[in-house]
Amino acid sequence: MVSFYFKTEFTIIFQKKLALWIKSTIQNEGLKIGEITYIFCDDIYLAEKNIRYLNHNTLTDIISFDYTENDLISGDIFISIDRVKVNAKTYDVAFQDELHRVIIHGILHFCGYNDKTKEEEKEMRAKEDYYLSLRKF
Repeated sequence: MVSFYFKTEFTIIFQKKLALWIKSTIQNEGLKIGEITYIFCDDIYLAEKNIRYLNHNTLTDIISFDYTENDLISGDIFISIDRVKVNAKTYDVAFQDELHRVIIHGILHFCGYNDKTKEEEKEMRAKEDYYLSLRKF
């Protein structure tokens, strides 16, 4: 099950289609969907979480808390809409494309992909691009 919550005035359109795309991504990775919760917020809200839970005093676009057990993918994903807007401008991409990239990035972490090394980052980006290409909305 995929749930969306908003700690900002931002809202998501096509929530059902987005949830189906996320579920399809998990299934394509050979895994099962458990409880996935997205919390969309602003920089201040996410910075507080980053300091409190990860002891990082930096702005970020996403923080994920992975509760996956075996092949049942579950977790909470916090996304700063402020950071996504900045990143979309920085990378010269549409806001919705950057938002969807971040949304699926969190899922890919839960599926076992990392981005700590250059090689891992390259694989993560390829997976993001692949799943972005499968969107039907």
